[in-house]
Amino acid sequence: MIEIRLLRQFVAVAEELHFHRAAERLHMAQPPLSQAIRRLEAEIGAPLFVRNNRNVALTLAGVSFLETARNVLGALETGVEQARRVASGTSGSLKIVFVGTLHFNFLPRVVQAFRSRLPDVELTLREATTTEQIAALKAGLADIGLMRRPGVAVPELVFERIAREEIMVALPEGHAQAAKQRVPLAALAEDDFIATPRSEGVGFYDQMIALCNAAGFSPRIVQEARQIETIAGLVAGGLGIALVPASVRQGLRDGIVFRQIVVEGTGDASFLDVLAAWDASRPTPARDKFLDIVRTTSSLIS
Repeated sequence: MIEIRLLRQFVAVAEELHFHRAAERLHMAQPPLSQAIRRLEAEIGAPLFVRNNRNVALTLAGVSFLETARNVLGALETGVEQARRVASGTSGSLKIVFVGTLHFNFLPRVVQAFRSRLPDVELTLREATTTEQIAALKAGLADIGLMRRPGVAVPELVFERIAREEIMVALPEGHAQAAKQRVPLAALAEDDFIATPRSEGVGFYDQMIALCNAAGFSPRIVQEARQIETIAGLVAGGLGIALVPASVRQGLRDGIVFRQIVVEGTGDASFLDVLAAWDASRPTPARDKFLDIVRTTSSLIS
């Protein structure tokens, strides 16, 4: 293997066509430089220079090798600079998984801020349930997840609350409680409920059940759907009601209204936490830059 140092020395002599000037340019003595070029020629197996007492010139092999040496050194410099940028988090790629409701307003704000500050980082975004996100993070298929509380212990990951979101009730337009701005949850005890399956998000599901229990009833869940848009469509179609994050209002559709719920004595239980989650054992500088931006985004989603 030819040393990078020899390539730099060869290029200096080839550009100067003068060993003394090349040695000065390299901040070294001339005899070691001459020895280095002879060693390079021995490794290649061909003379690279024609030398006499008055002139130094490149051979045909030297002309050919000069192009190669410049390309190698240029690629090395580019690679070093790229590695430094990746290490600083200003370049590279970042794979993000997120729960669907965040795409209404929170995620676009964060992504826009990130792109404006770090345009050279390639972002890959994929919607996924909390359960799917945890699996992706543990398998190294994602760098960061934006999720609800998982409802189970996941010691392999770090979790940080980055925002809160109010829980609202989605009602068909013609519902008896639709005229109110704030609806007592107890007033919905006889309604049919639509929800995401517990297996897709234990934390949110259990929080919904706990709120209903605090209001004095157990919800009668008649339909389940994985996507929040599907749940909204079922509500608009009159198949039931649903407890949903407030951000769903941003995708408001005909035939559905969203109202605040009232459950006495539950305090923050009527708010959903949005968590960032990541595997700290996998250092990802771009992820750390993304987290900095996420932390400065409004803490209450509406």
